[in-house]
Amino acid sequence: MKDNLRITAAQINTIVGDIKGNTKKIIANSLYARDQQKADIVVFPEMALTGYPPEDLLLRSELYKQIKIALKQIQTKVKNIYIVLGLPTQEQNERFNTAVLIHSGKICACYHKQYLPNSGVFDEKRYFTPGTKTCIVTIKNIKIAIAICADLWDEMPMQAAKKMQAQLMISLNASPFDIQKYQSREQILKLRAHEGGMPIVYVNSIGGQDELVFDGGSLVMNTRGKITQRAPFFTENLMLINIRTTPKLQPVSQRLLPPSSTEELVYQALVLGVRDYVEKNNFQGAIVSVSGGIDSALTLAIAVDALGKDRVETIYLPSRHSSNLSAQITEEGAKLLDVKLNQISIEPVFQAYLSSLPTQWNRLLKDATEENIQARCRAIMLMAFSNKKNLLVLSTGNKSEMAVGYATLYGDMVGGFCVLKDVPKTLVYRLAQYRNKISPVIPKAAITRAPTAELAPHQKDSDNLPPYSILDEILERYIELEQSIAKIVSAGFDRTTVIKTINMIKRSEYKRRQSPPGVKITTNAFGRERRYPITSKFDG
Repeated sequence: MKDNLRITAAQINTIVGDIKGNTKKIIANSLYARDQQKADIVVFPEMALTGYPPEDLLLRSELYKQIKIALKQIQTKVKNIYIVLGLPTQEQNERFNTAVLIHSGKICACYHKQYLPNSGVFDEKRYFTPGTKTCIVTIKNIKIAIAICADLWDEMPMQAAKKMQAQLMISLNASPFDIQKYQSREQILKLRAHEGGMPIVYVNSIGGQDELVFDGGSLVMNTRGKITQRAPFFTENLMLINIRTTPKLQPVSQRLLPPSSTEELVYQALVLGVRDYVEKNNFQGAIVSVSGGIDSALTLAIAVDALGKDRVETIYLPSRHSSNLSAQITEEGAKLLDVKLNQISIEPVFQAYLSSLPTQWNRLLKDATEENIQARCRAIMLMAFSNKKNLLVLSTGNKSEMAVGYATLYGDMVGGFCVLKDVPKTLVYRLAQYRNKISPVIPKAAITRAPTAELAPHQKDSDNLPPYSILDEILERYIELEQSIAKIVSAGFDRTTVIKTINMIKRSEYKRRQSPPGVKITTNAFGRERRYPITSKFDG
């Protein structure tokens, strides 16, 4: 053990722009790694000092003044351990996504990220200049290469490190979660480990930042492409890694936890996203409008798991069309989760609105106008509770609804955070069943009843939409896979249904632009990832 190289992978949750708070956390974890874990090196994630992504904060000169002060504090307060730290740096008129090596009060090495991602949620070419040089440092007679995130998604940085006789690769990452990401990461790292003939220490961030959730899962991979050690997902962790230096460099294997299901990972992502959005933005708690449907029941369960029952309230706002079943489900759900249930009928407010409308409207046929007024009455009540109690309104729409505009602008779309915004309806059901296997928190009737907005007599979602099993597959093909209408139809879907669905997607872009943020869990989320023009005549 004496000859081993001991590395702490510091999988930490930082806050964007909180340089003072992040610095305290970096110092505290560095001292723990040195004193308690006897580590030689502590590695922090990409941009750990500022949090990721800082976006246009990177354009402010004050940011770099604060970074210089923070670096001096770290150099002064932490000695006798190597620190690999991610941060942005500015040199003359250029900015870089950087990793620095700190030891004995000095910055010993500096590496600039070479491959800047600029698709999906990433916009790094807006801010950074790519680096051009490979960074190799020698610690305990071991040549160690340093890379940052997307560098290892290309073969060149690993090949350059191999040519310079590096024996170990350390990679700093701020890689956000989606349902395919952890598998694609492992495939890429396995390929790089084989190509480089060296182990990889992969350190990832965790935490929620607006729509993004960073899932952690930091890992060690040996030269054969086998994972020898992994930190847990969705929680802070200081993972101590032992690497044998004789007779050859090889990470010591640790027991791995069994792989998580998709439902478990998505549920954990949603919980962490809600918790960090509420806490990092200083809300007292959250309020959820429950309707007796599965979306609001699942949103409530996630909120309670994220914040605790004492920081969550729920409100039931029945109308003339609300059923006894809806009332029973809302009461049962509140009891199962032991949260406060407020109940206020919107009928008096609804009547007041109707009586205030022009009298000639009485001669017009009832349509979505009257339905939407009910939803907007609820929105006013929700925002009143939010203002009085400093509770964040968690809206309850899912991705299927957001895609086709099956929601009321300024009505049920109101809120500060939309928990299920990127969760298709069919996955909503799977998540509800997953959560109930842990403990029963979602009433069975909420899962088994036919989906309905209850804004008109005997209303069902299927009156306006295809069955969700069909709708979600069309949406996945069009949104996630970006297939054309012709290709979707050729896969066996009814042409009329496909065209109607895609037209609804296009018409609803203006609504989505005005919707609250929500946790990204798919490969092409609405918002900062999928950005389409509101005004468009594109046909395809």
